[in-house]
Amino acid sequence: MNINKVGVSKKGLLVASGAFAALTGLVVSTLAGMQATVANPNLNQPVPRLLAQKLKTLTIVFPSRSDSTDLQTKANAVGSFLSKELGIPVKAQIGDDTAAVEALRANRADVAFLSSRPALKAEQLANARLYLAEVRANYSGRFTYNSIFVVPANSQLKSKSTPKATLEQLRGKKMAFTSPTSGSGFIFPVSELVKQGFVPDKDRLDGFFGQIAYGGSYGKALEAVVRGQADVAVVSEYALFPPYISAEDKSKLRVLHKISGVPAHGIAIDNDVPVLMREKIINALLKLNKPENNALFKSLYNSTELVRVDHNRHLKPVREALKNVGMEP
Repeated sequence: MNINKVGVSKKGLLVASGAFAALTGLVVSTLAGMQATVANPNLNQPVPRLLAQKLKTLTIVFPSRSDSTDLQTKANAVGSFLSKELGIPVKAQIGDDTAAVEALRANRADVAFLSSRPALKAEQLANARLYLAEVRANYSGRFTYNSIFVVPANSQLKSKSTPKATLEQLRGKKMAFTSPTSGSGFIFPVSELVKQGFVPDKDRLDGFFGQIAYGGSYGKALEAVVRGQADVAVVSEYALFPPYISAEDKSKLRVLHKISGVPAHGIAIDNDVPVLMREKIINALLKLNKPENNALFKSLYNSTELVRVDHNRHLKPVREALKNVGMEP
């Protein structure tokens, strides 16, 4: 993708201005410094982000997802809507989560739609935070969803009275994960295996399963089970619907075990965006929930609504799951 923003980096200028202030302070006498501190209690506070007080343009990164088509056209339409609401040009960029986080870090983007783990990375690298989460009709928890273990409909594996008893049956079986970076397709199910005492971390899975494969997508992981190449797959609950899988193939599968509370994707805003502008952006995005605007929003990723969330509370489950499996954000 090509995400470029002409101009000097805001974060870079802040570092430089802070360094200049520190050097200037060295030539001031101790007494004068003490007097200045008393007269101005904010002397040692962070340098105001003067360059960021008025954004002239807003750049939003929209992630490419397997269930979205003609995304640039749809993102442009949302950008035009937001431009009218905010009174400034809004540029819509398409890119994966990694590119979106890098754009936030390098000040080439101000806002990004992100899944939960990249949202933690954006916090770490760009001090961005998640302010809104997506709601889908097929999410069990409104703005959280289930990670599910899926087996053939005629499998001898059965759901037991406890998670431990259910998952014990997977010992020696052929497992199809979605990918090593997927939240619901790897991180949360492996975290569950760690919590139940079957494996110590993500690097010891071969001591529990007889065979491990990675489908690369929800559809491919489920296909491995349908074709008998795997005994079980782990995916998001919404992967049991088109376009991930056909109705015919879905009828050949059933859910063995569910892990609830996986945080829904959301919208992160760079810390460089001033507070007042940030609230304007959030309120403009929330207007996409209105009936007259909702089709515009739903066309992006089949999400039906945006809701405000607390960054730390919403992402707490993925923080804990990453810690369990021995992974960084």
